[in-house]
Amino acid sequence: MSLFGMTTFLEPSEAQTWSSGAGAQRLRDMVQAALPGAQIMRVLALKPDQASHCETSKGAGYGAPLRIDVIHAGRDKALVLHTATPNEFGHDRRADRAEEMLLAADTFGSIPSHVRVLDVGAYRGQNDFVSLAGTGDFYLLTTYAEGRVYADDLRHIARTGTLTALDIARERTLVEYLARLHAEKPLRPQAVYTRSIRDTVGSGEGVFGIVDGYPEGVPAAPRSRLERIEEQCLSWRFRLKRRHERLARTHGDFHPFNVLFGERLDLTVLDTSRGSMGDPVDDVSCMAINFAFFSLGQPEAWRDALKSLWYGFWEGYVALTGDDGIHEAAAPFLAWRGLVLANPKWYPELKAEDRERILGFVEKALGAERFTPEMAEEFFGS
Repeated sequence: MSLFGMTTFLEPSEAQTWSSGAGAQRLRDMVQAALPGAQIMRVLALKPDQASHCETSKGAGYGAPLRIDVIHAGRDKALVLHTATPNEFGHDRRADRAEEMLLAADTFGSIPSHVRVLDVGAYRGQNDFVSLAGTGDFYLLTTYAEGRVYADDLRHIARTGTLTALDIARERTLVEYLARLHAEKPLRPQAVYTRSIRDTVGSGEGVFGIVDGYPEGVPAAPRSRLERIEEQCLSWRFRLKRRHERLARTHGDFHPFNVLFGERLDLTVLDTSRGSMGDPVDDVSCMAINFAFFSLGQPEAWRDALKSLWYGFWEGYVALTGDDGIHEAAAPFLAWRGLVLANPKWYPELKAEDRERILGFVEKALGAERFTPEMAEEFFGS
């Protein structure tokens, strides 16, 4: 299924002359760039199916294509302009729709007897476009953030086994940051929340993709164990995907390497991910599980310091937001983050016994009706 399923039949009643008006010059320029000297004769909107009122009638497609009839080099030619439209089938983000267009541009030519791609690009403003034909990978230019990653703080706490007033204040800053961020409730909660849960389990960066990234024969992570964890996560998807009231603005990758602190409590975050909307417990669990992770191999650090941060993070968030529902939704998110931490491609120095602790914790969380922070004691407290 793609964005290009509406290109077969014409709807003559929707014909447009495109001889004037907004977008007309842009369309002419676009055609001229692909076929220099071409003259547009007419433009027709395409529909999913010309048949109607029968069981096989197709009622919808993924795009809004136009047939463009031109004269080029003295010959009649027909082109199709494919424009992606948002929908709940994984095309709600601009990045999703860009992916479909770029994938089409990269693959149409690999299939025998397939229509050819003449150009691929993006609209800019009302009357302009940017061609991406012939380009390679994309880039992103951002500002630079000063500071040190929060992971440095956690390593220091694990080494010393002590908490300073600054450590406690920084944890409070993190909790307050998330509480403010999650207070924003985006519109269109139903489709967006369902998509966020689906991506958590089934995307390349979600549970399925992380599991697929495990090499064969990883100690404490045999295929049978990973398969069971996947199956449990899938069950949780059906339990959560209609909890639309939980949708909030989220960071989406709120771990200690994406948070920087300056000298005191000034905070900068990096690399928001996965559409920046989802369940708040995504962010809470992503940071919290690292308090346990950084204690591995140092049980005294858990007992004397990191355990306090673990409980304080969960309790502090609920106290600030009143969202006790994070305990009902946490399991698949903890599983996802735990699978990342236990994956040797991400953490190649992790010992087998510590991988066992992480995956044991994941299994316990997935198997419970409701997560409680006390579950961590069995795996990280000794």
